[in-house]
Order: sequence, then C-alpha cells, then structure tokens
Amino acid sequence: MALQRWYPFPGLHTYAPHSAHYAFAKGWPIPLDIERDGDDVVVRGALPGVDPSGIGVTIEDGVLTIEGETAPAETEHRDDRFLLRERRTGSFRRSLRLPESVDPEKAASFYENGVVTIRLPKAEDKKARRLTIAVADGSEALASA
Repeated sequence: MALQRWYPFPGLHTYAPHSAHYAFAKGWPIPLDIERDGDDVVVRGALPGVDPSGIGVTIEDGVLTIEGETAPAETEHRDDRFLLRERRTGSFRRSLRLPESVDPEKAASFYENGVVTIRLPKAEDKKARRLTIAVADGSEALASA
C-alpha cells in the first residue's frame, strides 16, 4: 500500500484562485509565520541553507514578496540513487498582501539561522489615539437644567 498525501478539498484550486495551490505556482512554498508584535507586523520565513544574498524581499503595491533560487547541493548524484529526496532546490517565491495599516517605507528585513524576518511597523497615522474623557462637575449639570 502506497502512502498518499490527503487533500481534504480536492478541486478547490479550480474554484478559488487564491488557494494554496495557486500561491505556489512559481516555485516551492516558503513556510511563513506572521504575528503581531505591539504595533508591528512580523513575517518570518523558513529558508534553511539558503545564501542570504540569494534572497529577494520586495514590497510593491501593498504586496510583500520573498523570492530567490537555490542550487542543488550535490550536482553529481543521479536521481536513481536517492531513496528519498525532500530537500528542495530551484526557485522559491511567496507573496502576501499587507494590511493598509503598515508603513512599507520603514520595513526592515534580516536573515539569521535560516530564517528571514521582515518587520513592518504600523504607520503613525494609523495608530490608535487615546482620548481623555472630560468629566463635567455637578454644578455645570445643575446650571443647564
């Protein structure tokens, strides 16, 4: 009996153009973690063994794109020698739409221990403002009654 990957919603990609299959059409997928850190949005992508100079991070029209290409580590091996081959080589690309509240001009990215991190601060004009509540004293309330 052969093992097969289970897809709970077969055919979904034909109806939903933004499904997982469509997102990875131009290369292998980059696993991402996206979290909120205070007012910042932090995106982390796992790219173990990838040379940082081969990673491109761009923001255009509100879309963050992480892309690049890796070369095969062992170019001399024939495919018939492998019993299992899971390490990916070739091109990779992952794009995601950013919320309008982030400021792409102040975005910063860095690479450490196989993880590329992009920090996107919230735009100053989009941050919540705290309002003080003015309290009327009792004499003003009686005078207006």
